[in-house]
Amino acid sequence: MAAGIAAVWVPVTDMDRAVRFYRDVLGLKVDSQSDDWSEIDANGLKLGLNGREHASGAADGGAVITFQPDGGIDDEVAELKGKGVDFTGGISDHEWGRIAPFKDSEGNDLQFYAPPKD
Repeated sequence: MAAGIAAVWVPVTDMDRAVRFYRDVLGLKVDSQSDDWSEIDANGLKLGLNGREHASGAADGGAVITFQPDGGIDDEVAELKGKGVDFTGGISDHEWGRIAPFKDSEGNDLQFYAPPKD
């Protein structure tokens, strides 16, 4: 049986560029960095940047990493757009919450999620 998630790995083509994205654009803490593997602390979840695999750069399905915005989702989207991040679909509202999909520097699918307001 699985006891939980130990880490999430994403492939990267350019480790320095990927580390800059997660550290400087998303504001996450880098725990370790090397050419082949870097670890990012995503609020207690280990996000591994894997330079040994090739990033696809295309959204053909598969995993999506969902982040909690630090503030309001609208403000976070505006801030990241100001840093050059391309939001692929804008913010969409659903009965289960709001999402804003975007890509990291390597083409991996990411999104912000905010739960519905009471």
